[in-house]
Amino acid sequence: MTHNALPRPGVLVVSATRAEARHVPPGTRVLVTGIGKVRATMALSRELAGGAPVSEVINIGTAGALRDGVSGDAELGLFLPSAVLEHDISSTELRAMGYEMTDRWELPGGDGTVLASGDTFVADPVRRRELARHAHLVDMEGCAVAHVSAEFGVPCRLIKAVTDNADEGAMEWPALVDAAARRLGRWLERNVTS
Repeated sequence: MTHNALPRPGVLVVSATRAEARHVPPGTRVLVTGIGKVRATMALSRELAGGAPVSEVINIGTAGALRDGVSGDAELGLFLPSAVLEHDISSTELRAMGYEMTDRWELPGGDGTVLASGDTFVADPVRRRELARHAHLVDMEGCAVAHVSAEFGVPCRLIKAVTDNADEGAMEWPALVDAAARRLGRWLERNVTS
């Protein structure tokens, strides 16, 4: 980031952990929510209901690849999902009982990938294959951020760095998060500063 570049006013960068937000450009408004859908929902809802005005929510974070060969954009290897779905809710069954359920949110301007979000840390090859039928990536907060943003009428983008293949290698996440955070920080420098 150049010395004169400042974050655009009204942009709120949302991250589950401090580690993922470690390289966010100085002066950027950041909300660290905690891990999981409930924590992300609560923190972002409080911020949007009572904080300074927000013109755009940008959720940065890491994700697991659900399909082999997934590589992200050519420059930083990042993904900007076009849709996010909640993978650990029984929406089909609930709809069959007559309840209206939203379990997928479309995100304008994405790269065509689909992100699955849920409160389970995916480190099992069987679960990975199951989720890969519907999505390219998996995380634990993206659907909550997209849902809350939609409820508040605030545009939302998700920016994800793949750190693992959502299998037994997912347990290596702590050693891989800093490199991912650096790539996310570079993306923010290029896309959120004026």
